[in-house]
Parts: sequence; structure tokens; C-alpha cells
Amino acid sequence: MKIGLFSDTYFPKPNGVATSVLMLKEKLTAGGHDVHVFTAADPEMSGREDNVIRIPSVPYRKQRLGVLITPALRRYVKDLSLDIIHTHTEFTLGRLGRDMARRMRIPVVHTMHTIYEYYTGYIFKMEPLDPVFRSMIRKLTARYCNSADAVIVPSGKTEELIKGYGVQQDIRVIPTGIPLDRFAAQHYDAERAASIRHGLGIAEDSKILLNIGRVSQEKNIDVLLKSLREYLTQNPRVVFLIVGDGPARRELAKLAAELHIGKQVVFAGSRPWNDIHLYYSLGDIFLGASESETQGLTYIEAMASGCPVIAKEDRCLDDLLLAGENGYSFNSAEELASAVNRLLSDDEILARFKKNAIDSAQKFSADAYAANVSKVYEDLLATRS
Repeated sequence: MKIGLFSDTYFPKPNGVATSVLMLKEKLTAGGHDVHVFTAADPEMSGREDNVIRIPSVPYRKQRLGVLITPALRRYVKDLSLDIIHTHTEFTLGRLGRDMARRMRIPVVHTMHTIYEYYTGYIFKMEPLDPVFRSMIRKLTARYCNSADAVIVPSGKTEELIKGYGVQQDIRVIPTGIPLDRFAAQHYDAERAASIRHGLGIAEDSKILLNIGRVSQEKNIDVLLKSLREYLTQNPRVVFLIVGDGPARRELAKLAAELHIGKQVVFAGSRPWNDIHLYYSLGDIFLGASESETQGLTYIEAMASGCPVIAKEDRCLDDLLLAGENGYSFNSAEELASAVNRLLSDDEILARFKKNAIDSAQKFSADAYAANVSKVYEDLLATRS
């Protein structure tokens, strides 16, 4: 098949959508398909990339948005004679992909990566009008999804949500996979990990609670800090390492200082995607309190790295988090602190949870994801023949 993937975000951005599109391109290409990615230009990228077409872009909240859709670009897409188009954004590149699919009379698939109604307060910053904005986002999301021939969602939680929006198209639940081997033990570089640890000022005998991802309000990292205040105060050899950057970082650093745990909370900032597996390898437990995830790729990456997860209860984790085996869910500060203490106070239990975490991640392989997505393409093409 000749496949076009359209996404506003792509490698080297260290986020779930970029990772998903890159991994899908690689696996579909390895399977013998001819895959072309259309995405926004990124100043961090230089040189030629095989079958990657980047269009001029502008920065938007530390991301990039494509801005220049020219007749020449449309002709280029048309001349590729694609069999199917798969959009991964509802913005510029997604609309280009959808419009070109209509012109070329080929199927278009859309993956719903982000639940935008969770971000209205962050985007619009007009709290009294938040219900209005949420309603508007739901309608726009439903309209976009209903313009596709099939919609892929990563979890039952997302499927239920968009059905509530009014999405009536064919919906396929396909958990996004990850390149498991990237996080496997054979890629663990003890010397580099030790160097990173030393550079962050974390003692060799300290236990590390870990969070990796965008440092923004909807991730609820403040909930983790407040909930861990007493535990960290009583356990000075435990460190909370936060890897990533975003608009909430300064506010969170201030909060940690106010809670008198500033010396035990380490902000590593944004790190290159090629090094992220090393940061996962540092963690003893991965923590999360976000309720805006569609699937929670960082949780899967953590488990693939042998890092048990303790996360705020969320339906998107139903198929991943097995309480008492590879982690715990929590609904209160007391439950979070108790779960952390249970694992960090017993090395034998922690070792068992680490092994179970690795085993649990295996069903989320990149190969399985690509095969399931490919089946969606084949089903749609079969109805057109």
C-alpha cells in the first residue's frame, strides 16, 4: 500500500503523537509498504529524511504548526497516487490530509490522540467561559471525526467519550504500541545512566520516584507534590525526578519549595528522545496523576523499562495497571503515599513488581499496533474495490 501519514508533530519532538507516527512509519515501511509523512518543519531537524515532507511552520506553545499549504504541495500529494491517508491531527496537516483524500477519492483514517476539552482552560484561559469552550471543542471534534471513513482510538475510555460527542463513524479501539526493544534491558547503559544521575545531583543510594512528560497544568503534578510532602519529609533518601518541560515548571518548583521538599524534587528539564530510555531506567516507581490521557504511553514506556506505575485511577489504564502486581492506582494522598511506601520499603516486593511491569508491557508492541492499523486500511480499501 501507498500510505500518507499527516501530523503536525513528529520526530524529534518527545511527545506521544510524534512517537506514535514515527513508530508507525517505521513498522509499516518494514512491512513492505510505501509510507510518506507530511508534517511541520522543525528547526531542530536538518538534512534529508526518507519520505518525510516538512512544510513551513510557526511555533505554538512549544509545538509547531504548519502554515503554508501551497498548490505545489497539493500537486505533490496528488502525484504520489496514495492508496490511503491517515491523519494524526485535527489542525493544519490533518485538514490537508482530509481534503486531499476527498479530492483523490481515497479513504481517510483519523487517529484521535488528544482529548482537547481537557485543555480548554490552558488554551483559552477564560474560566467563566470554559463550559462554552468545552462544548465548542466537542462539536468540532465530532465534525472532524465524522468526516473520516474510520476513527482509531487508543482506549475504551476515548471511544465512549467521542461517542458521547456524537461521533457516528466506524470506531476502532487500537492501543498505541511502543518500540519495546528500545526500553529493554540490553539497551541499558549503566555508565551513562550513572553519569546522568550524578549530573542531576542524585545520590547513588537514593530511591527515585519518576515522572516523564509535558510539565503542564493538566498533568496534575502539583497533586503528586502535595500528596508526597509528608512522605518525602520523612524519607530524605527518596527523590522525585521530573523529566520534561512546560508552562507549569516554574510554578511547581515554587510549590516544592513552599512545601519544604525542594531539595528532594529534581527538575531535569526537556531531554532528547534518544536519551529518554536512560531516564526511565533511573526510576524505581513511575508516578502519574493526569486524568486527561487517552491511553498513557509514558506508563507503558515506564513498565517496559521495568518501572512499576502508581497512577491516579483512570479508565485508560484498565488494560495496563494491575493493582498489586505491576503497580497501584490511587484516589487520595493517603493511598498514594501508602503505595509508594509499600514498594520502596521492601526490595523483594519492588523487584517482583519490576518484573511484572516488563511482562505487562509486552502486549503493547509496535509490531502489533502496526498490524492492527494495517488491517483497518485493508478493510477500507476492500470496500472501495
